[in-house]
Amino acid sequence: MTADSKSPRPRVANRPPVEHLRTALALAAAGVPVLPLRAGKVPFGNCHACAAGACGGRPHMKTPGPCQCPGVCHGWAAATTNPHVLTSAAWAPAWRQAVSVAYHPGGAGLTVVDLDNPEAIAWARTTLPATRKVATTRGEHWLYRGAMQSANAVRPGVDIKSTMAYARWLGPGTGTMTDLPEAVRALAVKEPSPVCPAPHAVAVPAPVGGGECRHRTPAYLDRGIAMAEQRITEARSAVHTTVYRTFLVVLSTHGRCGCLTDTHVARLFTAAEAKGESPRHCTDAWTNARTRLGL
Repeated sequence: MTADSKSPRPRVANRPPVEHLRTALALAAAGVPVLPLRAGKVPFGNCHACAAGACGGRPHMKTPGPCQCPGVCHGWAAATTNPHVLTSAAWAPAWRQAVSVAYHPGGAGLTVVDLDNPEAIAWARTTLPATRKVATTRGEHWLYRGAMQSANAVRPGVDIKSTMAYARWLGPGTGTMTDLPEAVRALAVKEPSPVCPAPHAVAVPAPVGGGECRHRTPAYLDRGIAMAEQRITEARSAVHTTVYRTFLVVLSTHGRCGCLTDTHVARLFTAAEAKGESPRHCTDAWTNARTRLGL
């Protein structure tokens, strides 16, 4: 046995990860824009011409179009389906260091609901329509057919990755992909700007059209208010958005028949203020919810 044969074999991590490039080319051929990721599951840094904003404010990050730089540049905007770009000399160094492949969901007409923990998965199973699922390190990616704006932390442990974002390619997944539901689009809806905010207490709306109360017993309303209080109290992030959406749910259910009283509204405001919301923010959120529902 020669000395050369006794020398240790190089670590797999030091070898050019040809399999990543092969995966990228296969996805690109299917119309999925791809890019390499380095250690830490992050894109490669910008090219020298674009480093530190020298390119003029990172223009390619402002629109959902591909990056025009020759190398892997501007994060998600580098994603491409062009095999000549993927196999170019400018991209070769990135592929040699790549640890995984990412893709631009919005560029492929897809939306990924990134569920980061078992609690988020449990929420999705009871809230969202079933669709194709891909297992991740800690949770699941739910893939829907259709693109939308991306948004982080739409609720605890849930991110939305579609336009102007990237997701790791972890395999085709299982199950039948379904169309993007309104329930997912609604998660990314930001609270509208205040519309004629009222600085004082909000009066409970009177019944619309004089309709009869649909709630058979007071217990139905009390249970709804208690659930709304709990939802606000348990919010661990995006408290302002949670308060607004909770107000919207309460008003959509109880706001047209005149059941709500000042006491009920005060309970909701108290729960919101306990999470750090100011009285003014509570009033604005309530007013905006009423305006959206036409109350």
